[in-house]
Amino acid sequence: MSASARKAFLSIGEVLAQLRGDFPDVTISKIRFLETEGLIEPERTSSGYRKFTRDDVGRLRYVLSAQRDRYLPLRVIKAHLEALDRGLEPAEGADGSPQVPRALTAVDGLPGPEAFVMDVSDVRLTRDELATAAGLTLEQLEQLEQYGLVAPRPGGSYYDGDALIVAKTVAEMSRFGIESRHLRPFRSAADREIGLFEQVVAPLVRQRNPEARARADETVRELAALSIRLHSALVRAGLKPGLTR
Repeated sequence: MSASARKAFLSIGEVLAQLRGDFPDVTISKIRFLETEGLIEPERTSSGYRKFTRDDVGRLRYVLSAQRDRYLPLRVIKAHLEALDRGLEPAEGADGSPQVPRALTAVDGLPGPEAFVMDVSDVRLTRDELATAAGLTLEQLEQLEQYGLVAPRPGGSYYDGDALIVAKTVAEMSRFGIESRHLRPFRSAADREIGLFEQVVAPLVRQRNPEARARADETVRELAALSIRLHSALVRAGLKPGLTR
C-alpha cells in the first residue's frame, strides 16, 4: 500500500463501519478508550475531530483480535504493538522479550563456508573460452587481467570457474557503465581480507600436521563466509536512505 493510500483519512464513524463486520461488539466508546490507553494515536483536525488512517484501522484490528482470540490484556497488546513499531516480533509469553525477526539475521542466499571448499573438478578454460563464456571481448579480458581481477591458474595457461564468475559479473556490471578500472578497490579489499585470514590461521599452519591444516582450512572457509555477510550488511546499510531519492 502506498503512503498516500495509508494517509487517506477516515472519520471515527467510518472506522466503526469497517470494523463492525468482524467485531460486532465494537463501539465508538471502545475506540476512544483504546486511544486513551495509547494503543492508537489518530491525528486531529484543527477543530479536534479525529482523523484515522488505514494503519490506525490495522492497529485496531490487531488489538481487537488479540483481545477476542487470545484473551491478552491491554498492557501485553500495547507491548506487542511497540515491538511491531520497532520492527521486532512480539514476545510469545506475557513476560517474554520481543525478538529480532529471523529474516533479519538469516543468511539465505549468501554463501556459507561450504562454498569455499576447493573443487578439484573445476573447469579449465582457455583465454578464448573464458571471454566467450563471460560475454567479454579479448580486450576487455585483458583489462581484467591488468587490474588483477582474473588470472590463469598458477603454473598453467587455463582459467578456472572463479575466473569465469568474476568475468561474467564484471560483464554484467559493465551494462551500468562500470569499467574494470573502477573495480580495483574490490581486488585490494579481497587481498586485505585474504591477508587477515592468513594471519589468523598462521599458528595452525606452522604446526605442519594434517589435523591443524584441516582446522586452518575450515577456519578460513568460515571467515570467508562471514566476510561476505559483513560486506552485504554494510552495503545494505549504506543504501538504506536510498541513493535514488
